[in-house]
Amino acid sequence: MSQMIIQIFRSSKKDEMYLYVEKQKGVKDVPEALMERFGKAVPVMTMLLTPEKKLARANAKDIMDAIQEKGFYLQMPPAREEYLLDIYKAPTEARY
Repeated sequence: MSQMIIQIFRSSKKDEMYLYVEKQKGVKDVPEALMERFGKAVPVMTMLLTPEKKLARANAKDIMDAIQEKGFYLQMPPAREEYLLDIYKAPTEARY
């Protein structure tokens, strides 16, 4: 398939989690268990996707292949850098 009109939804439960589906079909092919974890599908955008399209955090061809095979593509939140978590959790010392 050389192009596909897709709709992108963001999760109401998890920051930076997105669901890509074919616009005509919507979320009807997404497994119920996944939708329970995903929460309310909040529409973000509709776009024409081609394999050459440049996207920020996903490969357009991978998205199109997944939608054709499974009916959806799930983009997970980016991994948090461990050292950033360590910095955040480290106790701070007040100096006066």
